[in-house]
Amino acid sequence: MASKDTNTEDPKLIAESTALVDRFLDAIWMERGLSQNTLGAYRADLMTLCRALSQDGKSIDMADKADLLAFIASRVESGAKPRSTARQLSSFRRFFRYIMREGLRSTDPTAEIEMPRIGRSLPKTLSEDEVDSLLSAPNVDEPLGHRDRAMLELLYATGLRVSELINLKQSQVNFNQGVLRIVGKGDRERLIPLGEESQRWLKDFIDGPRMEILLERQTDYLFPTRRGDRMTRQAFWHIIKRYAEKAGVRKKMSPHSLRHAFATHLLNRGADLRVVQLLLGHSDLSTTQIYTHVARERLKELHSEHHPRG
Repeated sequence: MASKDTNTEDPKLIAESTALVDRFLDAIWMERGLSQNTLGAYRADLMTLCRALSQDGKSIDMADKADLLAFIASRVESGAKPRSTARQLSSFRRFFRYIMREGLRSTDPTAEIEMPRIGRSLPKTLSEDEVDSLLSAPNVDEPLGHRDRAMLELLYATGLRVSELINLKQSQVNFNQGVLRIVGKGDRERLIPLGEESQRWLKDFIDGPRMEILLERQTDYLFPTRRGDRMTRQAFWHIIKRYAEKAGVRKKMSPHSLRHAFATHLLNRGADLRVVQLLLGHSDLSTTQIYTHVARERLKELHSEHHPRG
């Protein structure tokens, strides 16, 4: 594949490829109900390939194995990590299988390209003491602090994805049965039990601070901002980082830190792996099994720290 130093992108070819990529995204959204974040990742991967191919006078449906290998090689040379390369190749495979199914080509150029070998990284989990410190960090005397405490309590009590938390509506909370009704990835519905502590914080928030935040405004979203809007993922991420710093939690935090802690702490205390799978909304048990490794590593640390011959 020619480099960008000698060739320029072809706007006409990019436009043709973009139309085909958008058709693909519409199709998989209809088939599987993927999230906007997932669709956005597919689009970013495919459009990067489209722009590179256009420099060689090709639209994306014309790509062959050599084109893809050259593209991958150029990405690796520029510092792309194996995990990023694997994700892109996965996007390409899905796209080419789609256009074969649509009769737009007869061969899959990704069929003989091997996935890069990547080690599965273990999520960095918080200890129970660190979770307690994080949950205690918000100033609950203020309406927004009370909201933040209720969000953190709910996240740790249920293992929700951040996207599920910020999109949560009051109609999804059933205090009579003590459950949340969540529609997650692929439109799969699951019921998640609410513990007494998270129910108490939720009820207290709904009965007072939530109304103070909204004033006269109306919204179905359970955790509104001062403007009465739904909170963004970025805003919640900043909230977690701020409280982690206040709580003295030195570990690198991610938006899923409390989800990881929820799963790991359940397994540490003897929960069945398939129950944790259902609670997390994983379609495949292998996705949940990574937490057994986290729990095992924690047991090794405890043994090393406390056993006289550790």
